[in-house]
Amino acid sequence: MSCSRRFALRSTAVALAGLGLSLAALSVHAETITVSAAASLTDAFKEIASHYESQHPGDKVQLNFGASGTLLQQIDKGAPVDVFASADEATMDKAAANGLVVEGTRATFVRNTLVLIQPIAATQAIDSLAALQAESVKRVAVGNPDSVPVGRYTKASLQAAQQWDTLQPKVILTQNVRQSLDYVARAEVDAGFVYGSDAALFKDKVKISYTVPVEKPVTYPIAVIKSGGQTEGAKRFIETVTSTYGQDVLARFGFEPAAAR
Repeated sequence: MSCSRRFALRSTAVALAGLGLSLAALSVHAETITVSAAASLTDAFKEIASHYESQHPGDKVQLNFGASGTLLQQIDKGAPVDVFASADEATMDKAAANGLVVEGTRATFVRNTLVLIQPIAATQAIDSLAALQAESVKRVAVGNPDSVPVGRYTKASLQAAQQWDTLQPKVILTQNVRQSLDYVARAEVDAGFVYGSDAALFKDKVKISYTVPVEKPVTYPIAVIKSGGQTEGAKRFIETVTSTYGQDVLARFGFEPAAAR
């Protein structure tokens, strides 16, 4: 074998060995980060997760969306979750009280509004909570207050307006805010309570008829969860959410800065 041939083979072997070491190093540092987030964050978090993965080659983000209370139950039962983003402070308070949150990682990163929406083709305006008592209003979508933060905000506002009890025959309980949005978009109910960010997604199918006053601001906290085991990756993901990029994405999907509360 000629010297040039042996040199070429040796160079190829060295290059392949180097590539193998690089891939091994990448696999060691790569992390799969599981993020459980409120249903209202679905579209924004999908975009943020895609950006995160592009900025951290090898890392993967698994997204799990649902009602905040349901997600908390999953975490409390041992689900391996790295990041939890709730649609209210009360749910995160429970997570912290149960010892599920990594201390010092909780942050309120965005806020929202509670709105009453109608199908886009509706002709009768429901521009107050009292207007829901009209005979023409047969069905109203409300998130289940036992597990859905938007339902708790809705119930508190209706109670303050002395409308909750009398409205019960018309209430259709939903499993999360997106289900309420879908019901209204398909005109299966006459009205529904959702977040302003959700209503913004379906401008061609629903219209905001009333912005509901709330006693407590609709704020969203995020934190690292102990059960996931990928603490550093979780912190990096939260940094992306709270960065200028993440906040710009959230603003584009109808959320407001947390600092504005």
